[in-house]
Parts: sequence; structure tokens; C-alpha cells
Amino acid sequence: MLKTYKLYIGGAFVRTESGRYLKLKNAKGDVIANVCHASRKDLRNAVTAAGKALPGWSGKSAFNRSQILYRMAEMLEQRGPLLVDEMVLMGLTKTAARREVNLCIDRTVYFAGWCDKYSQIFSSVNPVASPHFNFTVPEPMGVIAVVAGKDTPLLGLLSNLLPVLAGGNTAVVLAPEAYPLSSVFLSEIVNDSDVPGGVVNLLTGLHQELLPHLAGHMGIHGLIVDDCSQETAASLREQCAENLKRLFLRDSDWTDPESQHPYLILDTQELKTTWHPIEVISGMGSGY
Repeated sequence: MLKTYKLYIGGAFVRTESGRYLKLKNAKGDVIANVCHASRKDLRNAVTAAGKALPGWSGKSAFNRSQILYRMAEMLEQRGPLLVDEMVLMGLTKTAARREVNLCIDRTVYFAGWCDKYSQIFSSVNPVASPHFNFTVPEPMGVIAVVAGKDTPLLGLLSNLLPVLAGGNTAVVLAPEAYPLSSVFLSEIVNDSDVPGGVVNLLTGLHQELLPHLAGHMGIHGLIVDDCSQETAASLREQCAENLKRLFLRDSDWTDPESQHPYLILDTQELKTTWHPIEVISGMGSGY
């Protein structure tokens, strides 16, 4: 009997409420597993879980978030051979699978290192013509939906998800249709690491069915879509404009070292400006 892989919502592995499943085939056309066919209700549950986890995750220190992502990288390295085997099962060559896993480990370490550094890069002290200090600092946008591209089993998903997590956001992830097992494997690593439940929520299913609901859901504050058609992109722009949702359409070669940079973190940050009066002491000028 083929194994059926579940969704990952709120720190738990759950079956789809619709009872629907998709048959996953390898490159030869053989059915190798069943994966949950997520519904709109599953999506709503994932958004609710991400919203509940947001205060705790965004409230952690940047150093703490970096240590948690480092732990994810360690677990990716420890379980690398198993991940390679699953990629080979889905149709990749062993050489390509090993390269992908190594890039995923490096990418996780890269963004773990940026967790406690990006704020210094993107913050500023602004000149103002009044007796005030004026500071601008980045803060998490909120719940971000990440739709993985179809060309890589895991690297594209991680390259879009890690900047979201490094910046203190929580995520609802839609796995690649052709390679869902790698995303499920990642959710197992997330579950076994120190990532709090609800910070990452994984859905497997059909992109065209769930994309309109991701774009229209008011509880999602940003939507990242990797590698979509021009027709889909135009539809998403229209839907996101209706509820003022931030939309990021990406089409990068994630194997290129230049595709990783801290501006990916900045994309899902809101810049908050704070004014603070400078105390003025009569006859003594300004003081602190």
C-alpha cells in the first residue's frame, strides 16, 4: 500500500479536511505515493495557525531566530542522504539530488547568519529640522504565503521561505506540484527542530486551485510566487490590488550564488519610523 503524506498545520501533521488525495508519479509515470489535495478550508486553517504564531516568532530575539535556523541547517545535513533518496525517487539523478541538498544546507546557513544583521543594514537615523531623533527600522510584515516554483524540489522553496522566517514573519507554504515529498520532508525537519508550531505551515495541492484564495485571503499580508505564467501573474496582481496585499513575483536561478542576498529579507519587512523628542534644558542647550 502506498504511503499518504499529510499536511503540516499548526505544528501537527493533519489530513486534508476534504478527504481528497493526489497520486504522485515519478519521471517514468509510476505512482510512488499519495499526497493530500489541500482545500480552501485547509488554507484557512493554515493562515489561522500562522497568525497565532506570529507574535511569538516576531517577538523572539534576532539571535534566537538565527540559532533556530542554524539548527534547521544541521538537521538538513544530518538527514541529507534520506532527502537525496526521496529526490531520486521523484526522478532526479543522484548527482543532481546531492547538489540540490548541499545548496539547501548552504542557503539555510546563509540566511541564519543574516537574522541578527539585516536590521543594522536597513535601519537609519534620519535628519529632521526639529528637536527630535528620527529612527527608521524594519519590522515583520506578518503572515506571508510562499508558492514554490516547479523546477526544483526544495531549493526554490527554501530560497523564498528562509528570508521570510529570518525577518520574523510566519509562513503558509504551497509545495511544488511535481516534487511535494521534499517539502513534506522539510516540514518534518521543521517539526523536529526548535521552530514553534504554526511558524511554518505546509500545504500540498494544485496551485491553480489555491492561488486565488491565497491572493484573496485578508489574513495573508504578503504573497511570494516563484515561477508563474504571465497570465497567472496578471490575475494575481489584480486580486492582490483589491485587498492591498504585497505581491512578489520571482523567477530566479536559485543555483546562482548571486540570487541570495539580504534584500530578499527586506521585501517582507515594513519600515517603521519613530520620532523621539530631544530634551531641551533652558540655558544649557540640548541634552540626552
